[in-house]
Amino acid sequence: MSATHDVAVVGAGLAGMSAAVFAANRGLRVVQVGNAGALLFASGLLDLLGVHPMAEARGWIDPWAGFEALRRDLPDHPYTKLAAAQVRAAFGELAATLDEAGLAYTAPGERNHQVLTGVGTVKSTYCLPRTMQPGAAALAAGVPCLLVDFDGLREYSAKALAAGVGGRWPHLRTLRLTFPAPGVAGEVYAAHIALALEDRATRERLADLIRPHLGDARAVGLPAVLGITRSARAAADLTEALGVPIFEVPTMPTSVPGLRLKNALERAVAARGVDRRVHGRVVAVQRMGDEFALSVAATPAPVALRARAVILATGRFMGQGLTADRARVREPLLDLHVAQPATRADWHRTDLFDPRGHALNRAGVETDDGFRACDGRGAVVHPRLFAVGTILAHHDWARMKCGAGLAVGTAAAAVARLADELGPARSVS
Repeated sequence: MSATHDVAVVGAGLAGMSAAVFAANRGLRVVQVGNAGALLFASGLLDLLGVHPMAEARGWIDPWAGFEALRRDLPDHPYTKLAAAQVRAAFGELAATLDEAGLAYTAPGERNHQVLTGVGTVKSTYCLPRTMQPGAAALAAGVPCLLVDFDGLREYSAKALAAGVGGRWPHLRTLRLTFPAPGVAGEVYAAHIALALEDRATRERLADLIRPHLGDARAVGLPAVLGITRSARAAADLTEALGVPIFEVPTMPTSVPGLRLKNALERAVAARGVDRRVHGRVVAVQRMGDEFALSVAATPAPVALRARAVILATGRFMGQGLTADRARVREPLLDLHVAQPATRADWHRTDLFDPRGHALNRAGVETDDGFRACDGRGAVVHPRLFAVGTILAHHDWARMKCGAGLAVGTAAAAVARLADELGPARSVS
């Protein structure tokens, strides 16, 4: 049994990592259990709100106007428990954290960026890696652009991108190259190319291959492969060598930008002294007087942890924050109440692609305004038991494009409430 921590964060996705960072920033003693591997499936884009209402597929250039419209229209959505100022501050704190950890993002602002995706669509997002920002600028201006891909990179096709975006960006040309590095041949993967581009000589050889094909291009787009630890340096070197901005296009998961985000957040929590149990999995949480006792399945032996508070950031079905059998959806760790349709027959609509989405996607844990978990009658289960991120009820983050805002905003609000609950002696200004 370890010494008592102020808070145990269960989960290491974006919500869990944000909660751990925010809590440590406020002087709380934090233990975090979980592997951040789910971040490998992230595109690297941080969404606030892209679509509302879903049935109309209405997009928002001003995400804050959409945020207020959603709060008016959907009184049960987690955003109704957050003030815009809270979410702005949370994004700012996260962006500063990532920058400190060596991963630069665009500053949180007033507008969504329009970004070309790896499947040839255009997506609205709030904050994006600096290596992708020149692509958003080029798309907005509609300037001539050269899209480059590589032999053997099956997950990415410049021609498919150009065909998909169509008339939205008419001055696109494409170029396929054999990647100029020893040992990178045949079927190749984005991570292998990114690792090779950590080397300056490889970047120079790539620039030499692209240069004769520039023509009238005023920007060059590459799949998101510009290095793993030094992506900004790789982008700057290629930009200097070619004389036009270089930008990355998000690729299919698992992605290099997801790996960069994972690595940066792991550096950030480590720098703040968070006690990370990466190879453990919480299998039980029990009250023990005024504390919580957490049983952690770990190698080489199980671990028992104590904490004055618990923040659940375990995600949905992929992260096993929610599970389902033939009858109902469950929260498996504490058997918390899960808001869900009355019967299984109501989980899905008849049309798989119904623009209104499916009721199952809005199942989740209910909380009070401070994101403390509630029972089926709406009563707080414990004053220091919180739930944040996609495990929450009454949202459809994938269709609404609000996943990062949900993760970061609710984590910040829960930590603020927790700091108040534990008292000033447990926090720093």
